[in-house]
Amino acid sequence: MKSFILVLLGIIVALLVVGGAVAYSFMSQSGVNMNENDSNIMENIKDKASNVASLEGSQSDDGNIVSEIVKANGQNGEGYYREVTYSDGGFRQFDVDSGELIGSSYKSDQDKLPSLE
Repeated sequence: MKSFILVLLGIIVALLVVGGAVAYSFMSQSGVNMNENDSNIMENIKDKASNVASLEGSQSDDGNIVSEIVKANGQNGEGYYREVTYSDGGFRQFDVDSGELIGSSYKSDQDKLPSLE
């Protein structure tokens, strides 16, 4: 009876060790890929944001970003957008996949937004 319990405990410990190693390997590989994608997306959005601000001379001339938040795009029904809020209270919204400007509180950006038609 003691040998049966020892064998059973040995199997459980072996499964935990193997499962933990597999989980660690999976998480570390997927974490690297996600960080690289997030970095590329952020660079694309920052380039677009600075391009829009510099070309338009809009109300966010100081360029101080207060916050950046990724939100689900409920209006489109799928995907996500990044909302950038500036120190003057204005905001711009960029599609996460393409980096294109899809929303803005600045009057100077309104002609650059996608058509609703």
